[in-house]
Formats: sequence, structure tokens, C-alpha cells
Amino acid sequence: MINMKMNQHHPAFEKKERGNLYKIGMFANMNRVTIKTLRYYDEQKLLVPVYVDEENGYRYYEAGQMAQLQRIIALKSMGFSIDDIRKIISGAEEKSFLLEKKQEILKEIATLTTKLSQVESYLARERINLSAPVLIKEIPEVIVCTMERRIKSYDALFELMPQMGAQMEKLGCQCAQPEYCFTHYLEPGYKEEDILVEICEAVTEEKQDSGEIAFKVFPKVPMAACIFHKGSYNTLHESYAMLLQYIEENGYEICGNIRESYIDGVWNKETENEWLTEIQIPVEHFTK
Repeated sequence: MINMKMNQHHPAFEKKERGNLYKIGMFANMNRVTIKTLRYYDEQKLLVPVYVDEENGYRYYEAGQMAQLQRIIALKSMGFSIDDIRKIISGAEEKSFLLEKKQEILKEIATLTTKLSQVESYLARERINLSAPVLIKEIPEVIVCTMERRIKSYDALFELMPQMGAQMEKLGCQCAQPEYCFTHYLEPGYKEEDILVEICEAVTEEKQDSGEIAFKVFPKVPMAACIFHKGSYNTLHESYAMLLQYIEENGYEICGNIRESYIDGVWNKETENEWLTEIQIPVEHFTK
């Protein structure tokens, strides 16, 4: 620290009497920053020393600059860029910058919260023998061939699917690639019997409806909570339980009919342990 008696040798200081000046090292220690940081702020014109000794290049700061330095540090810790900080300390309205940053941080929190939930979902999968965590994704628009039936039990699906395949073959239907075969449950809630289902197979184009099958376009689903289930259909309820829990705990609500997409099954795998099904539930963010 040196007492400011320099105005005799430095005319630039003659017009204003100043208090004590601090060398850059001491000023850095007082504010718990590095000398490198102070030099960088000087280069960026954020915090310029009040005096630089022309002979040795020493930078000197005054006590009144501590408040400005702490303001810069605070803004930087909030995630503001150097350019934004420069605009703020140059007189731009600070409140508008802060409100914009608040919205940005809230979006980041929402994104990180979703990622955290997915991590927790992945960790929990071992408890119920799942092959993948819950994912939120978009389901594209799709042209489908459909067969709607009310069935006595889920076992009846194995009889209906070959019947539908035969009808599709008669009409010259061509399956879309990648293949997308799913059951669309048309009534809410889980039922053991008397189940209204719509069996769907993605196709390349619509054909003329017949008495057995029809064609339609399923619109895009902007957001669906999905989970892969590996193994027997008899344990699908375990995957449903986890998926529904995820929806409830993460601020979503169901906004459409559930789909079960059959990726691998009895038609191409030798054992039930190799069957792969994806449960897809359309959701939207819950708003009060």
C-alpha cells in the first residue's frame, strides 16, 4: 500500500485527490481473486486500474473499485458472459438481463431434473429386470393398417395378429421400414377381460378398407413416456408400474391411448426371455 502523493509526478491525477492505492497483488488477495484474473478484467475493460506505473508497469487499484469487482464476480458466477457483464456495468438495464438469465436457468433446471429422473430410472431398472430406462420422446406420424376387436383376454392377440397379416397380404400391403407393429388400447384403465383393442401395423400407403381391416393415419405424438420391456408379457405390469410412477413423479399427465409396440417376440425369438416390447404412453406437462 502506498499513500497517494503521486500527483506531483503524474499530472493526470492532479484534478482529483485520491485515497490509498493498492498494488495488484494486495488488491487480489483482499478480494480473493488471482492476479491473472485482474489482468484479464483490465484487458476486457471491465476493471481498469486507476494508475499504472510507467516505469515498472505496476498496476494500482483503489478501495472504491472493490464494489465493482465484486459485482463482476457475482455476475460471472450467475453465468453471464463477459460481453453481457460489460454491457451491464456500462449502464444497460441490469434487471432485464437478470430476468432473462432467470428464465435460462429455469430451463436448465428442468432439463437437468429430467436427466436426473432418467438416471434414477436407469438405476432402478435392476430391481424389476428392465432392459432400459424411461425415456421421453416424440413418436412420428404413421400410416397404419388396423383391426379393431373386443377380445376376451390378451392371449387372443396371438390369434388376431396372423389373421390380420393374411388380410394385409390379400390387399397387397407393404410394411413400412423400420417395422412398427403395436396394440392400441382404446379404453382407459387395465382390464383382465373384455378388452377393446386396435391392432396396428405401419404400412407404406393406405389401401381400400375391407370388412376385416381398415387404414388410417396416426398423427405425430409430440411427447410420449416410453420404456422397453424384455421378457414375457406376463411381467409387463412391472414395466407399467415403473412407467406410471415416472409419469406421476415428474409432472406429466397421460393425454392419449397406450400403445404396446412389439419389436421381438414368438415370431423371431426362441425363448420368452428374448422378447422385446416398448410401452408408449402419450403425455403432456401437468398444469394446474
